[in-house]
Amino acid sequence: MPDSPSPHAGPAGPGELADVYRDLHAHPELAFCEHRTAGIVAERLRAAGYETATGIGGTGVVGVLRNGDGPTVALRADMDALPVEEQTGLPYASTARTTDGDGRAVPLMHACGHDMHVTCLLGAAELLSADRSSWRGTLLLVFQPAEEIGGGARAMVDDGLFERFGRPEVVLGQHVSPLPAGFVGLHAGPAFAASDSLRVVLHGSGGHGSRPEACVDPVVLAAATVMRLQGVVSREVAGTSTAVVTVGALHAGNKANVIADRAELLLSVRTFEPSVREAVLGAVERIVRAEAAASGAPREPEISPTESFPSVVNDPAACARTSEALISVLGADRLVDPGPATGSEDVGQLAEAAGAPCVYWLLGGADPAAFASATSFEELAQVARSQPSNHSPHFAPVVEPTLRTGVTALTTAARAWLGPADEAGR
Repeated sequence: MPDSPSPHAGPAGPGELADVYRDLHAHPELAFCEHRTAGIVAERLRAAGYETATGIGGTGVVGVLRNGDGPTVALRADMDALPVEEQTGLPYASTARTTDGDGRAVPLMHACGHDMHVTCLLGAAELLSADRSSWRGTLLLVFQPAEEIGGGARAMVDDGLFERFGRPEVVLGQHVSPLPAGFVGLHAGPAFAASDSLRVVLHGSGGHGSRPEACVDPVVLAAATVMRLQGVVSREVAGTSTAVVTVGALHAGNKANVIADRAELLLSVRTFEPSVREAVLGAVERIVRAEAAASGAPREPEISPTESFPSVVNDPAACARTSEALISVLGADRLVDPGPATGSEDVGQLAEAAGAPCVYWLLGGADPAAFASATSFEELAQVARSQPSNHSPHFAPVVEPTLRTGVTALTTAARAWLGPADEAGR
């Protein structure tokens, strides 16, 4: 059951929220390990008057604020960080290290901006709580773990998220991006790609580096496989469809004069259409097995899915309703359609499980000064491609106006779906 709320406290000012962001940025945590972050979130939600529950789906936090009869609106932020070594040079840069699930020592960084997501939602939570006379309904705030491994949304759903805290009429959220700070990007329809991650183990026959004729070299097999996989998108996917196949890691051997007996590939596949997804995954398996056979591998390769979640589809009608509200506050020139993104998100699983429309937008986080010469969206997009992007060791949203815009976008979108105060009898 939710913990009892603490007495209501007023909203944080911009400076305090910025301090919260810098603190979260300096203390990142891996998926399902977001204990410190969850503690900060829970403490601030209770102080703002929310019924607060922790440990949902592992390390998730849920805040509920009931304010009369009316719609239930869900706002979501993810909390986990990445095993990336930060190279931003910021005074609040992360120097944290930890041990990952495979027992390896890894650096930690909020290289995807989830610290900004958490801070913006905390700011919105406090503002909406402080202004309860202007709206009616129920706010359902979801602070989700483990987005980076595609498991957090499903874990919260499986832990009874909507059965325990109510089903929303809409699921709203945002993801910081290299768009200029102060801008919001919203695309109706398929907005974020489906994601499938695979681990491929290729088996060879090891031996001395001077006698390759007595071995089956898994490094050569791996290299041939990687190059062959590059033809999947260019030769097996129609030009009118979209797919990405990336080999993000290749591990084999540990000495120059020793031929290893195995190689491991880590793959990421992104698609939008179910038929394309099926075709690409089938092609990957076919190629891996064929290259192993062509190399005379002593054993069949092992192909194991490690992460999988569907595309995020923004409901067109819900996007139109939300866009109208955002334009009224931000201005029409600050809301752009960035088109579908090949990055992936598991927020769509929350909307699907709730049976509710999803509206998920991009929040600009890049320094606006870099875009000063852009006079069209095409030029703006070109500059955005030159900025450090999510998952880069150099990715660092400017604190303002990113934070201010993110809080405004969340509160504005929530108000577009909550009931007006005059119907609450106030």
